[in-house]
Amino acid sequence: MIFRQFIHDDLGCASYMVGDDKAGVVAVIDPRFEIDDYLKQARYLGVSIDHILETHNHADHVSGHGRLAAATGAPIYVHEEADVDYDAIPLREGVEIELGGVTIRAMHTPGHRPEHTAFLLIDRSRSEHPWAVLTGDSLFINDVARPDLAIEPREGAETIHRSLQEKLLRLPASCEVWPGHLGGSMCGGPGMDMKICSTIGFELENNPGLSIESPADFVEQSLAKVGPQPPNFEAIVAINRGPLRTENVEVLSLTPRQLQQKRDQGALIVDVRTDHQFDDAHIAGSVCIPLLRAGFGSKLAWIADREQEIAFVGRDDDDGRRAARLATAVGMTNLAGFLGGGTTSWLQEGHEVERIERVSLKGLLEGGLEPGAQVLDVRERSEFESGHIPNAVSMPWHDIEGIPPGIDQGRPIAVICGSGERAAVAASLIKREGASRPIHVIEGGVPRWRELGGAIDDVGG
Repeated sequence: MIFRQFIHDDLGCASYMVGDDKAGVVAVIDPRFEIDDYLKQARYLGVSIDHILETHNHADHVSGHGRLAAATGAPIYVHEEADVDYDAIPLREGVEIELGGVTIRAMHTPGHRPEHTAFLLIDRSRSEHPWAVLTGDSLFINDVARPDLAIEPREGAETIHRSLQEKLLRLPASCEVWPGHLGGSMCGGPGMDMKICSTIGFELENNPGLSIESPADFVEQSLAKVGPQPPNFEAIVAINRGPLRTENVEVLSLTPRQLQQKRDQGALIVDVRTDHQFDDAHIAGSVCIPLLRAGFGSKLAWIADREQEIAFVGRDDDDGRRAARLATAVGMTNLAGFLGGGTTSWLQEGHEVERIERVSLKGLLEGGLEPGAQVLDVRERSEFESGHIPNAVSMPWHDIEGIPPGIDQGRPIAVICGSGERAAVAASLIKREGASRPIHVIEGGVPRWRELGGAIDDVGG
């Protein structure tokens, strides 16, 4: 039997190749937009990709099913309730796909989306019982899927509970669980683990969401922990429902003069270097979204307007091309290009740069805020309500579209989050909006501030 997992680290997505080496045939489940890895693996194994399966219409990333179908001629399978605008073989409960001695059996598990389907894997050379289940966006490691991306959240949570209790949890305890997302994905909650797999038995004993037998209690807990909806998700679902996309997005190298023209014409300039590199020197009006940290694509989708051109600035051309690929994966395709030669070329031509001050959390705590300084807390509202620095102003980083109410753009603004990562993005955003002196708080955030003995107010403080 052939079984391979492919992980998209930036988005926390997992896709799979399943098949029979003797029969020379495999299926790819939930392919990502960049399909080269599947084609290379198939050539290496000497097999043919004859089937493409989707667990559902994805809401957080663009599927590669169209490009993979064009490259291989394989048909696409998706549940009959998916309402897609492309030729597909409809799936329903119990449908089986034979790959030599390997069988993939569809198990309809609605909730995250109405069409959601898990896939049972059966190696008939060893047993008639499933040895694994590809759970897609239903059951994760140490968490369950969010219920609010397709239907009314309460109804979605009720349906997820039924799918879990009446179907997935009735599989053998030894059945392996291989999810569609790992920790960091926006399709689950904060409990999602970075582990790549588990078993039904282990999750039943240790996954908090599975111990809640009461549907009403499950619904209330699901709704209480759900975070902001993934950016751009309705547009991504529309893309994935069709028509099929078969071509990649071409991205061009720009000279400093061309980049300057694009910026003057309203393009969003995204600097993908590290936050410290950005702080030390960046192009005026650019936004900091480091490429080397997970979640680049999701952060970009939060900030960028789909109708606005985007240009990338990195250390070199490879940074620019990689950023473009990650942007395409989340449906951002209005790409002006990338700065050829990276920031070095901008500096070599004598163009001016700006900088953002940095201060360590410990330094801020020991030295205090200078007279007139303000604190902008850019964590989620639920994080802010659980405890914040006295007199801090709350504005989640992804909601910054101007100078936040309660903030004086002419006075120093210490921008803080939970670790320093979101603060880097937010500091660049408020500077772009006209803040004269944003200060990026690094080496920790509000949780560590509390640990070090800093004053904390609750939501009523």
